[in-house]
Amino acid sequence: MNLETLEAAQASTPTMSSQLKAGLSVLHRDVTVTAHELPAFLAQVILQPLFLLFVFGKVLGSLGYTQGNYAQLLFPGLVALTVVMTGMQSLAFPLVAEFGWTMEIEDRLLAPMPHWLVAAEKVVFATMRALVAALIMIPVGIVVLGGIPWRWEGFPLFVGMLLFGAVLGSSIGMVVGTLVTPTMINIVFSLIFTPLLFTGCSQYPWPSLSRIRWFQILTAANPMTYVSEGLRAAMVPYVPHMPAWVCLAALAGWVPALLLVGRAGFRRRTVL
Repeated sequence: MNLETLEAAQASTPTMSSQLKAGLSVLHRDVTVTAHELPAFLAQVILQPLFLLFVFGKVLGSLGYTQGNYAQLLFPGLVALTVVMTGMQSLAFPLVAEFGWTMEIEDRLLAPMPHWLVAAEKVVFATMRALVAALIMIPVGIVVLGGIPWRWEGFPLFVGMLLFGAVLGSSIGMVVGTLVTPTMINIVFSLIFTPLLFTGCSQYPWPSLSRIRWFQILTAANPMTYVSEGLRAAMVPYVPHMPAWVCLAALAGWVPALLLVGRAGFRRRTVL
């Protein structure tokens, strides 16, 4: 290869800065679209946690079927549920649609950036949506419950758990979106959503399951459990919960593993 050919090849290869700029442009487009569809986004991510909080935290407490502090115990779990499920939904369904029938993914793959950066942009965008949804739960909790459990000493742990939960949900969404076919997504999502909801310790603390040992072990296999328990450690430390370091260590293992599986699935689908 002569010097002119080498210079031409180098000129045609996007630099890292131009690749990052392209990725940021795609991210800006996704954020803009979400901003224009804000009411639909809020209805999608807030409705279910809102009713769970209202019924279990307000109605049952007012009727005397739950103890007075149950709403304080429930709120961190519903924040965990919101952040994980929003991250998963924000990535899984659009990705299945793009690979299945809209084929919008082809336009993104033609952008001047590597395929891994396309996948990373999707994870970042889904993470941002999940964080917004989780933060919206704070005023929702104040309105519904009249107040939420809060302590500034736990703020660093609270932020860390929200970030872990958002990336966890996004990574699950990447795995589901790349491994599941469009015809099976509704069935698979139902099979995933129900176990995540009821075995993720969003309605009860993990140590309280010691009398049902087999179910306690089962919930330990759900990564959302560690987000729920980590948020309880940050917000209601007087309630029995997993140690915060256990939650952080577990999520530090789950998140990279799921991201690697999701990236491998994304690469396989784009090659095909």
